[in-house]
Order: sequence, then structure tokens, then C-alpha cells
Amino acid sequence: MADAAQQLEPLVGMRSLRVLARLLDYPTEALQAAAPEMIEILDAERRLSAAVRGALMEWCQRILEADIMDLQAEYVALFDRGRNTSLLLFEHVHGESRDRGQAMVDLMAEYRAAGFELDAHELPDYLPLFLEYLSTRDEADIGRWLGEIRHILALLTARLEEREADHALVPLALLALIGAEADVAPHRQTAKEEAPDYTAEALDEVWEEEAVRFTAESDQDCALQSAEGRRLAERKQAVPSDPVKIMPGSGPTDRTVTDR
Repeated sequence: MADAAQQLEPLVGMRSLRVLARLLDYPTEALQAAAPEMIEILDAERRLSAAVRGALMEWCQRILEADIMDLQAEYVALFDRGRNTSLLLFEHVHGESRDRGQAMVDLMAEYRAAGFELDAHELPDYLPLFLEYLSTRDEADIGRWLGEIRHILALLTARLEEREADHALVPLALLALIGAEADVAPHRQTAKEEAPDYTAEALDEVWEEEAVRFTAESDQDCALQSAEGRRLAERKQAVPSDPVKIMPGSGPTDRTVTDR
């Protein structure tokens, strides 16, 4: 992931969000070298259950021991072919419509208001980047944001599970932070029944489709507000009646250690 032009320091208690972001990045030798440190950070994350922490740490160990070329090939096959497992959040909601463009504008405004500046090549709804941003917020804000996208995280988890990908652990862990792991269950059958969109035939069909224009055709289009954009605006102006909260940390007896 490209570096943001200005990065804020992560909260000490939510450094695990940075680890989850890294686990969704394109794998490099630098990621492998960082695996032991990521294991330590995850092991100290008391908001996640021992089972979730253990699964994430075991994945980090596999990354450390794997051939980098194999990791990169797996990543490309999983995220660069088809859209069902896209790491661009609003693509799951809006596809390639203008609504997605407006939702990204709204999200960019949120970043800038918080002093989180991106460079010109970054899309604001890229999940690893979004997690970088969340790592700089307080727990109440993190809980609200994860509550906003919990339906996307649940669907993404189910789709990645269907592909038997370790990467499913990241959205699942995010759901676990707000006690919403059960959200995944209703999506598993849907993911199982979906036609694969990463085959050569499916990709050929996408290329044959007419390209969608993102430029506004009129003042009315420029003023178009997406459903996501409206929700974000409303969230800024009102306190949720039933806010989503980060799960409290567990006690010192709930500790998992991996062999490393």
C-alpha cells in the first residue's frame, strides 16, 4: 500500500488494526520480516478472543515460513481477478456507479477533517488504508465505523472463506471487535452459490461490458448524494441511539502463545 502523505500515530491499544491492514497488503519480504513483531502485537490484543488471536498469529507464522513467490501468486489470484473479494469497500455496495464516487468523496472529507491526508494514487475505500485511519481514532469512533461497514465485512468474510483464504481472518477479526461474528453466517450460503467471477470466462465478460463513466454529466450529477454519503453525514450530526462498541479486553489469564 502506498504511504499516506501524512500519517497519524496509532493508538497504543489499537496497534492490532495496523497489523490487520498489513495482512491485507500485497506480500513482500518486508512483510515476512515483520511477522514476528506482528505476532507479538496480536498476542497482546485483549479485545480479541484467544481463538481469533491464535488463528491470526498462526497465519503470520505461515507468512514468515512461506516462499514469497507463492504468497504473491496467491494474493494476485485472490484480489486481482474478479470483484467479489475486492478490498475496495464501496465496490461491494455501489459497484462502478457514480454513487461509489460520491461515497469516496465523503470518506476523503472525513480523512482530511481528521488530518489524515492521502497521496493522489490512493483510493480512500481501500480496506487496509481504512484500517490505518481507524488505528488513529478512539474506540468509540472505531466502533461506529465498523458498525457502518459490518454488512460489507460479513459478506467479504464469507466470500474469502469460500475461497479457503487465510485473509478471511481479517474481516472476521474486525467483526469480532464489535461482537458481530454471527453476521457472517447468513452470507455463507450466498457465497457458496455465487458463480465464480475470477475464471477466464467471467473475466472476458467483464472486459466486454461497456465502461462506466465516472465524470458528472450535469450539475444534478455533481450534487448526487449516495446512500453511503448520506449515512456518513447523518452520523456526524447525530449520536446513534444504539452505538456499536469495541469489545472490552479480556483478563490476563486469557493469553495465547505461539511457537516461534
